[in-house]
Amino acid sequence: MARKKKTEDSVEKVKEKTEEMVGDTTEKAEKNALEIKEEVNEIAGIASEKLKEAIIELTEESEEDKKKRKKKEVEEKAKKFREELEKTEVKTDELKEQIEKDRKTLVPVEDYIKYGVYIGTKVITPHMRQYVYKRRNDGIAILNANLIDKRLKEMVKLLVKYNPQEFIIVGKREASWKAVKKFAELLGIKAFTKKYPAGILTNPKLPDFFETDMVFIVDPWLDKNALHDAKIVKKKVLGLCDTNNYTFGVDFFIPCNNKSAKSVGFMLYNLAKEYFAEKKIEKDIKLGDFVDEAEVAQG
Repeated sequence: MARKKKTEDSVEKVKEKTEEMVGDTTEKAEKNALEIKEEVNEIAGIASEKLKEAIIELTEESEEDKKKRKKKEVEEKAKKFREELEKTEVKTDELKEQIEKDRKTLVPVEDYIKYGVYIGTKVITPHMRQYVYKRRNDGIAILNANLIDKRLKEMVKLLVKYNPQEFIIVGKREASWKAVKKFAELLGIKAFTKKYPAGILTNPKLPDFFETDMVFIVDPWLDKNALHDAKIVKKKVLGLCDTNNYTFGVDFFIPCNNKSAKSVGFMLYNLAKEYFAEKKIEKDIKLGDFVDEAEVAQG
């Protein structure tokens, strides 16, 4: 019994010791866990601060990069703008040169006025509307003198492509007879004034039949037979057209007054003069041979 008692006491002591040790261990463990937790929290706090600093730093770098990118974009746009500006300046210079060139008219604008070349009719066809500058109070159309000069220059370039034996001139209107005959005489070409024999370009059976490469007409309406024949044989037609003319079949024309002797004379004089100049042929050409200066003086 005594040994049993002793054994039980020993067991009890071991139990108490064990509980004491477990208590100490638990307390230490809790203490250690608390310390570890505090350390972890501290580390986490530091890490959080570091992370915030890193995010702020990255954000600041991104803003810096953004600024750099914006700056680069602005510089590129400025570069392109300068390049476009330089191109524009070149084009402007070219345009100025062209304007200056265009200002140098073949004939002084005052002469188109002096010889009544710019005076149209009260009728304006759709074909001629673009060449009309305005209407006078009496309804007479006024042609744009600058356009007359431009077309005169272009007509000369077309005319010099033909040699005298390659074209004829037709002018049925009496007011044009003097100028037409003189033009034909100087260039050595055939001229038809009072009457154009219909069919002489299209009917080989006619005794006066002949061939030509181009027909120059003074008025598409009065010279319609010559225009018609030229189109049948597919030949070019050049001429003078007033504001009341339709230009069907006319390949190229100068807008001008084709009713007045002084106007037609002035235009044919300039065409003859420039024709010989382009061909580099010296020829004594006098305006007085084309135009009655007394008529010009009368206005």
